[in-house]
Amino acid sequence: MDFPTFLVLAAAVTGGIWAFDAAFLAPRRREAAAAGEAPAREPWVVDYARSFFPVILIVLVIRSFVVEPFRIPSGSMMPTLLAGDFILVNKFAYGLRLPVINTKILDVGEPRRGDVVVFRYPRDPSTDYIKRVVGLPGDRIAYRDKVLYVNGRPMPQRPLGAYPGAGERRHMAGAEERLEDLEGIRHRILIRPEAPAFDMEYVVPPGHYFVMGDNRDNSNDSRIWGTVPEENLVGKAFLVWMSWDSGGGGVQWGRIGLRIR
Repeated sequence: MDFPTFLVLAAAVTGGIWAFDAAFLAPRRREAAAAGEAPAREPWVVDYARSFFPVILIVLVIRSFVVEPFRIPSGSMMPTLLAGDFILVNKFAYGLRLPVINTKILDVGEPRRGDVVVFRYPRDPSTDYIKRVVGLPGDRIAYRDKVLYVNGRPMPQRPLGAYPGAGERRHMAGAEERLEDLEGIRHRILIRPEAPAFDMEYVVPPGHYFVMGDNRDNSNDSRIWGTVPEENLVGKAFLVWMSWDSGGGGVQWGRIGLRIR
């Protein structure tokens, strides 16, 4: 059982117990007390339900409609995000969705080119992925000689030198850091010149998005498995709130509070 389903069930159970007691059992206890009878004690399960229901409901609402935390498990978004980063995701950036069933109930906005998004992996919706949106519906996306093309125009890249490495993936021998200009969205990417080029061309269908990892030669993304349907979107990543280097560095204080661009 995933966490959203657990929260929904927990809210339903605790709320149902509290409501049943308020509607049927509590009035009987009050009547007994008014008649001079020894009042029945409130069942412990009702006491726990009344205490936990508001907390569970608040967590459910915030996590479903406002913001949700995620942990970065891999290096596919290096150098923007490192394995061990804990990030916050804006859940209402692309519309409000009901938890568990993921039905959109309010259309707020759509992804823009350059957004870093969390989505449910199309081949396994139980798994969350994070990548950068490079192609919008109707775009012709091409990748040739490690350069991204959008509708026939190459996205400029400026070399920044050898990547020094950071976090759990310090040793990135041979990786080059470049600054890519994605139609005004400037962000860093990693390129391995010795890695085989993954040349391809693709037209993004309506209601879908083409996504790529910033670690271009080490990312399982739309170049391999296709586009992300709009209904699979979870939200927009916007902040690193904690970073932990399990390779021995511990807390990476300099990354806490970084805005994700």
